[in-house]
Amino acid sequence: MPKWSKEVLIGFVPVLLIFLAFLGINIVPVIVAGAMVGALLVITHMRGGIAVNAGAEKKRKKNGPARLTFEEIGGQDNAKQELREALDFLIRHEEISKFGIRPLKGILLTGPPGTGKTLMAKAAAHYTNSVFVAASGSEFVEMYVGVGAGRIRDLFKDARNRAVKESKESAIIFIDEIDVIGGKREGGQQREYDQTLNQLLTEMDGIYNSETPRILLIAATNRKEMLDPALLRPGRFDRHIQVDMPDKKGRRSILELHAKNKPLHPDVILDKVAEEAYGFSGAQLESVMNEAAIYMMRDNLTQVEDRHLAMAIDKVMMGEKTDRETNQEEKKRVAIHELGHAIMAELLRPGSVSQVTLTPRGQALGYVRHNPQQDQYLYTKDYLEEQIMIALGGAAAEEMHYGGRSTGSRGDFDQALGIVEMMMKSGLTSLGIAKLEMVTTEELMKENSKILDELMERTRSLLENKRNVFEYSLDILMKEEVLSGEQFRCQFRDSVLLPA
Repeated sequence: MPKWSKEVLIGFVPVLLIFLAFLGINIVPVIVAGAMVGALLVITHMRGGIAVNAGAEKKRKKNGPARLTFEEIGGQDNAKQELREALDFLIRHEEISKFGIRPLKGILLTGPPGTGKTLMAKAAAHYTNSVFVAASGSEFVEMYVGVGAGRIRDLFKDARNRAVKESKESAIIFIDEIDVIGGKREGGQQREYDQTLNQLLTEMDGIYNSETPRILLIAATNRKEMLDPALLRPGRFDRHIQVDMPDKKGRRSILELHAKNKPLHPDVILDKVAEEAYGFSGAQLESVMNEAAIYMMRDNLTQVEDRHLAMAIDKVMMGEKTDRETNQEEKKRVAIHELGHAIMAELLRPGSVSQVTLTPRGQALGYVRHNPQQDQYLYTKDYLEEQIMIALGGAAAEEMHYGGRSTGSRGDFDQALGIVEMMMKSGLTSLGIAKLEMVTTEELMKENSKILDELMERTRSLLENKRNVFEYSLDILMKEEVLSGEQFRCQFRDSVLLPA
């Protein structure tokens, strides 16, 4: 029955009874009959619910809970090893108690989204043979004061009860996105958040005793800097484990795990795919393998080929192809814009261009795909400036040919501004080593403009010297809509040999 029908019925019945009473009709039998029918409906509904729950419980017990091992998680060898060592305190409880070592109360997993923090918490429960109870930080926050604190108490109580019921010696409580309830207390009016956090701190203080079941709290966040210091101190979250983006070896391991149930063509080299998926998280790599299998099905094939994986990487990185149809003039402008990026990339990092395409994907009308790069964690000022110049290449090319820019440079400017901010925070600008919060907005804008104006001028100068590359490459790109890296470099070399 629709919700509005119930509301109408609830409002109509009392009015009807009052009207019948007003007419002098005895309404007592009507009320008694209605109560009996209502009671019968409630009993029937409860029995049905109990039957459904019993069936679900029976099915769950029959199939057993989904178990995940550390071996099924790829790309986080250091984090897994550190977590195992921390979990050994829970497993070898009797042994460590002889040495007076206090068991760990909490483990905090930090790192970017999609890197496998939740998976590692599930694997931890399997590794320690513990009950696994999971919740998200948002589940504890309500508009009513005290609800969150009550749910925290219920969570720990439920973990203990389940451990006793299943005859387990320990239970692992996992709270995802703990920054929602564990944020810094700054004396504001968010009393509900404070009460929830205070209750969590209280539960963690009493989390350990000599009796079973023992409780271990594992939490995950990608914003560790926002957490309250009271949570981060020893005795609460005793271990902080960083779960980073996987390196090339890790990406290869993750791809192998997700390729086990997919028919790969013998020519597919996962090392190459791992290189091309530079900067991808574990969740993105899983999506790459899944999308590649979907492309295989579209082609009515039985094996995933290299081109399917290449298209899957493009889709995960840029989005699905769109049906946008641009007019000839707009298409030419996009081509010039993308060639600007490609020429700057080839000038500053020879051999880096893999493909130039005008195929719309996501919000982009065209894009330049770069060849895989080595994993890098430190960046010099020169490297970052080159990265900014490559990002500005599209806008500079438009200015050269049209005398102005378009909205197509918005994403490029966002990237450039982000790199400039990184340079400022790293002390690589004329501001020197400074805390940005202490620098005025006017000074920051002045420094930002100075850096970008100077790099834009250098970018224009380099592109002006390569005008003939635009001429040689534009016709092919407009006609084919795709220019491979080798084709582009061939045009690049030919333009150098021929006079401008």
